[in-house]
Amino acid sequence: MLNPTVLRHCWRPFLAIVLLLTSACLPISLRAENAAYQFSPVNQYDINLTAAYWNPIINYVSEKSGVKLSLKMGRTSADTTSFVLAKEVDFAFTNHLFSPDREKLGWKVFGRRNVPPVSGQIIVPEESTITDITQLKGKDIAFPGPEALVAYKVPMAHLINKGIDVNVIFGGNQNGAIAQMLAGKVQATGGNSQLISAYSAREKKKFRILWTSEPYYDLALMASDKVRLADLKAVSTAFFNMKNDPQGKVVLQQASAKIGLTGDIYFIQSDGSEYASYRKFYQSAPVNLR
Repeated sequence: MLNPTVLRHCWRPFLAIVLLLTSACLPISLRAENAAYQFSPVNQYDINLTAAYWNPIINYVSEKSGVKLSLKMGRTSADTTSFVLAKEVDFAFTNHLFSPDREKLGWKVFGRRNVPPVSGQIIVPEESTITDITQLKGKDIAFPGPEALVAYKVPMAHLINKGIDVNVIFGGNQNGAIAQMLAGKVQATGGNSQLISAYSAREKKKFRILWTSEPYYDLALMASDKVRLADLKAVSTAFFNMKNDPQGKVVLQQASAKIGLTGDIYFIQSDGSEYASYRKFYQSAPVNLR
């Protein structure tokens, strides 16, 4: 007769195999409910405002998709992008991944917002004595951060190509860069036309635009190659169906109002082809901006 202790030890490996096989046979929809991923949107605003916009959206997407998303942001946009580059997160809302080297990392565009293309701009306060971009030579200019393509790299490339040397100051995000200019710490700001316009409307401030770039599409919703296809499909479907669901429409409208966007902004599918202008930029950009 076998000792009961021996029997228990013999059964343990068998039970482990049964549990493993049972889990593997569960429907994808049930397994998706246990999925948990981190979502990192670029810090276009300060942390509190960025979170106020995104938290209601990802809570809605989590509820509707059965795939748990949680927000992860760094102190600055560069910090947040470092999480994305290290694949410490699984989903992102960014335009920092279209350089040749970063496209090799396996991130895939699956959506974007239905907003018009944006442009890089260089602005000064409306009352500034600076009226031409050439007057910025030797001046201090604030930009959101070194990773911001439309808001930093594009305007900076134009300044370099024109031979206009400036002193670069990073504000951490667009709001921080504009705040430094309004406080008189810098003479001008580089930025994203959409964010500048929204800031102007939200804070009742007027600016003089010295230069505007060619258009670029808004940031992309992207997924890393670690995300299971079933989970990506569930998450993308939830994003795209927000505009058709009464609850989703309210979430979008309330979130958009917080950052100065109109209430008719929603998420649409993208295969990444809209971002050809980003790829084109890197073909001729100054080496230090690639």
